[in-house]
Amino acid sequence: SDNEGGLGNVERVVMRPPGHSGKAKKGHLCFDAIYETGNLGRVDFINDYEYDLFIRPDTCNPRYRFWFNFSVENVHVDQRIIFNIANISKVRNLFANGLTPIVRSTSRPKWQRIPKTNVYYYKSPEHSDNYVLSFAFAFDRDEERYQFACCYPYSYSRS
Repeated sequence: SDNEGGLGNVERVVMRPPGHSGKAKKGHLCFDAIYETGNLGRVDFINDYEYDLFIRPDTCNPRYRFWFNFSVENVHVDQRIIFNIANISKVRNLFANGLTPIVRSTSRPKWQRIPKTNVYYYKSPEHSDNYVLSFAFAFDRDEERYQFACCYPYSYSRS
């Protein structure tokens, strides 16, 4: 639906705090999902430490929303963020059984799982009682592009 990002992916959207205009400062995250396996339809700024993310529906089933893949840039060292995937469509899925998102960066191209202690899957009253996947992440390097995904991406061009 349109309020969940419409048909397209987020393309280099810089999230600024309300009232801030002009050039983005370090720490104003830049989200992107314009690549073959990308899936992120909308980003909402909650506060300096938290963002609500809305994934686009699956191509073959418009009611199915589970997988995600997006990148983040313009971070600063020790910046801690909570990402909330706010529109996952399935109540029962692998996140409820311990699956955690994966992350890689430009200097560390090998995918790594986010620790279970930083990942939460729960029914959220702030999100109309929908199930939300929240994960906390601390950026440890400047000038990096971090990529987050549900699982190891596999594209048509690789097959």
